[in-house]
Amino acid sequence: MALSTHSGLSHSIRTGQRQPVTSAILTTKTKTRDTIFTFPSSPTNTLHTLRLDTATSRGHQLIVAASPPTEDAVIATHPLTKEDLVRYLASGCKPKQKWRIGTEHEKFGFELGTLRPIKYEQIAELLNGIAERFDWEKIMEGDNIIGLKQGKQSISLEPGGQFELSGAPLETLHQTCAEVNSHLYQVKAVTEEMGIGFLGIGFQPKWEIKDIPIMPKVNLDFDSEADMIRKFRVGLALQPIATALFANSPFKEGKPNGYLSMRSHIWSDTDNNRTGMLPFVFDDTFGFEQYVDYALDVPMYFAYRNHKYIDCTGMSFKVGLLYDEVSLQSVLDMTADWTKDERQMLRNEVPKTGLKTTFRDGQLKHIAEDVLQLARDGLERRGYKEVGFLNEVAEVVRTGVTPAEKLLDLYYGKWGQSVDPVFEELLY
Repeated sequence: MALSTHSGLSHSIRTGQRQPVTSAILTTKTKTRDTIFTFPSSPTNTLHTLRLDTATSRGHQLIVAASPPTEDAVIATHPLTKEDLVRYLASGCKPKQKWRIGTEHEKFGFELGTLRPIKYEQIAELLNGIAERFDWEKIMEGDNIIGLKQGKQSISLEPGGQFELSGAPLETLHQTCAEVNSHLYQVKAVTEEMGIGFLGIGFQPKWEIKDIPIMPKVNLDFDSEADMIRKFRVGLALQPIATALFANSPFKEGKPNGYLSMRSHIWSDTDNNRTGMLPFVFDDTFGFEQYVDYALDVPMYFAYRNHKYIDCTGMSFKVGLLYDEVSLQSVLDMTADWTKDERQMLRNEVPKTGLKTTFRDGQLKHIAEDVLQLARDGLERRGYKEVGFLNEVAEVVRTGVTPAEKLLDLYYGKWGQSVDPVFEELLY
């Protein structure tokens, strides 16, 4: 079992037509219908997904993502209780030597000629092309292809048409980097013949929601309940810093949107049950049982449309902090006296002001400098020569200028207040 970290995303329960889930699955069946529960979390931090079973006779499920499964479900033969769920979370503890890194790489597809978002038919052609050329197994929903699987890797579609690689659990950042590069090579080999490209940005910069077709995240391990608690707290406390360092979504519908990270803001304005700072995580009583209580209490979340229910630098920063005992404890000590109100203030303000956000007697940039050094030290102690992956993050911290601010400078300068050049600037 793993902690799942994402930048500016919600982990939500969606109700929809049958879609697979990339997570550990625990299934229980009844004579008449099956039921699925999934555990959501904060916008960018820990996620434990538990799917306690299945579909109604009409084929509907509660799901947490649209990713193809990488492992078969485990069938339980008795009704599940709260204690079962707590034991399930506890069963995910792993000794340090078995800790791995899992990558999720998401990108927006667009037509090179029109810059419009790609349609499902184009995605289907791309998936079929990758499957046939590079020996991936197809994941089908009836006659429709909705994903691919190869070993412990999978490729899936997100609700807004994003194309996502869910990588295999790997030991080093060098391996995850090679995996992503191989994925991008395969994608480009097929898309170059189709006239489509993919954009590395946090939010669709040009088109309105109505123009985006609706279609059928780093994962880290822990070795005990106490270790899960420490990593969860560090992830939550430092999430605003990660949001600032990787802020890259300053445009919406063809113009600046007033935020450096619209991606992060959009979730803070969606559902605080899922996307808030989860203050109970910092309570002395927090643990697996309290997380289960929270997860069971969160209301379901879904979209309804057309009479149907629809359902490498960032890695190095988090690995250096969470996989090294000294750095992890140092961050816990650094953030121990941050109050609930301060954490929420950072969550609200950082999407707008980035590293320039005022915090206590200075700016968030100064805290980011200390955290970056801890991440660097943690990677050094891992012994895999991974520190070089922090170079781009280090430049953002040194200058205090986020990727979003660089894009805004281009928009008001060289680009003549047009967002169209971003499709070439950030093309994979």
